[in-house]
Amino acid sequence: MLIAHISDTHITNEVAFKAYAFDLIVNEINIRPFDLVIHTGDVTNNGLREEYEQASYLLKKIEKPLIVAPGNHDARNVGYELFEKYIGPLVGVYEFKDGVIIWVDSTIPDLSDGRIGGYKFRWLKEKLEEYSNKKIKIVAAHHHLVPLPDTGRERNVLYNAGDVLDLLLSHDVTLYMCGHKHVPNVYKVEDLVVVNAGCTSCRKTRKGDVNSYNIVKISEKGVKVVIRRVTGEEKGKEHVPIRPKIFVPRGRRIFRIVHLSESNVSDRKYFRKNVIENVVKAINEKYKPDLVIHCGDVVEKGIERFFDMAIDYYESIKSEKLVIPGHNDYTYLGPELFREYFGEPEIIELNDFVFIPLISAQYETPIGVVGRIGQKMLANLLEEYSEKFRVVVLHHNLVPIPRAKEIGYLEDAGNVLKIITDANTELVLTGHGGNSHAVKVESTPLVNAGSVSWELHRNPFGNSFNIVDIYEDMIAVFEIQATWGSRKLLGIWKIKGEVPW
Repeated sequence: MLIAHISDTHITNEVAFKAYAFDLIVNEINIRPFDLVIHTGDVTNNGLREEYEQASYLLKKIEKPLIVAPGNHDARNVGYELFEKYIGPLVGVYEFKDGVIIWVDSTIPDLSDGRIGGYKFRWLKEKLEEYSNKKIKIVAAHHHLVPLPDTGRERNVLYNAGDVLDLLLSHDVTLYMCGHKHVPNVYKVEDLVVVNAGCTSCRKTRKGDVNSYNIVKISEKGVKVVIRRVTGEEKGKEHVPIRPKIFVPRGRRIFRIVHLSESNVSDRKYFRKNVIENVVKAINEKYKPDLVIHCGDVVEKGIERFFDMAIDYYESIKSEKLVIPGHNDYTYLGPELFREYFGEPEIIELNDFVFIPLISAQYETPIGVVGRIGQKMLANLLEEYSEKFRVVVLHHNLVPIPRAKEIGYLEDAGNVLKIITDANTELVLTGHGGNSHAVKVESTPLVNAGSVSWELHRNPFGNSFNIVDIYEDMIAVFEIQATWGSRKLLGIWKIKGEVPW
C-alpha cells in the first residue's frame, strides 16, 4: 500500500496559507501511484465557514481516496460542527484487504492541546479489538505522541499520550500518523512506527524548513517513510518489525542496576518508612547490584530535616550509588542541600560502562529543562564515550507514561530524545510521574521507575523499583513490588551490533 500523508494545510484567505505549495503537492500526489491520501488535521486556519468552503473546494483537487482527521485549528470557533458538514466524519474506519485505518478526533475545542479520552478512547479500543485480525492497523489523529525535535518548547502533546501509546503497542498497531507541530519526523517505538507530517501549505515552518509531505509504503517487509519536501529533497527511513519479541539470554550477566525514584522522604503520612527500609534490606541482602541509581525526588521538600532523614537510608546501601535531583529536591533550599548531602552528580565509569547524569530539575517547578548548553554537552559526551555501554540518567521522562497527564514536563524533550536516539545510546533511565514504564525508541530502551516509597503514585502494581540486568546479548528490566518482592517483566531487548566486551 502506498499512502500520501499530508497535514496542516491551514487553508484560509489570510497570509498563513501558501496556495502554490498546496497545488504543487496535490499535483505530485495525483500523478504518483498512491492508493490513498491521509490528511492529519488543521485543514483550515481558524475553523471559519469561509475557510471550510474554500477547503472543501480545494480538497476536491485530490484525485485519490481521501481520509481527513480534524486538527486543533479546525476545532476553533465551534469549527468541529462545520468539519462534519464540509469535510467528513470526525472519527471513522476505512477497511482494505489486509488492514484497517482508524482515524480519531484528538482536539479540545479552542485549545491547542489534544486528548483522546473518555468515550473516544473506549471507541478506539473497541475498534482495535474488532479489527485485531487485520495484519496492518493504522491509527491517524492530529496530535503527536512522542516529543519532536526542532519544535521549541514541548507542549500540546496529547494529555493522555502515555495511555494512547500503551493502547497502540498492546494492540500491535503498525503505524500512528499525525501532524500538528509542523515538523516531519519518523520514530520506531518498539514495533510501532510513529510518523509526523510537516506542514503541507502553511507559512509557519520551523528552523527555516520548507513545506513537505510524507510518502508511506507498507509492504510485507515493513514500513518505509520518505519525507518529500517541495524542493524535491527526499529523506527516507525503513522499519522492519522485530520477531520474536521474547529473547532468552545466551551469555552471562555483565551488570546489574537497581533503579529507584520518588522516595520522597519526609515526616508526612504519605511517606512509607517501612517500605523504604524493606527495599534497602532487599538491595543489600538479595539483589546485590553493581550500582544503585536514584532518579530524583529523594525528599518530599527541599528542607534540611528531610535531607537528614534521607541520607541515613541511602548511606546504609552498600553498593555504589548515583543520585540525581528531582523537582521536589529543588524546592526551598533544596539545590544547596542536595549538593551538601549527596554531592554534584558526576560521570561514573565502571569497566565497560559509563553512566552520564543529566540534570533536568529546575528550581520550584515540576517542569524540567536540559537547555541548549546541556544538549551540546550530552551530544559531546555520547560521542566521547561511544566505545562504552552508555547509560544516560535523568529525572524527567522523555516519552509519555501511562496514567499521567502529559503537559510537556521536559520542555526540550524532543531535542534531547533526538540526540540520544541519533547516538544509538544503549540505555536511558528516568524517574518522573509515579509510574513504571519501559519502551524502546529506535535502538534505545527508555526505562522509567515508579515511586519506591510515596503513597501518592499512579502505579497499580504499588510502590516499586526496577532491576536492570545487562547480559552479553540483551537487556532485561523487571519491576519489583517494594513490599512483597513480587516481580513482573517491564521490557526485554536484544543488544544489536558489537558490544564493548
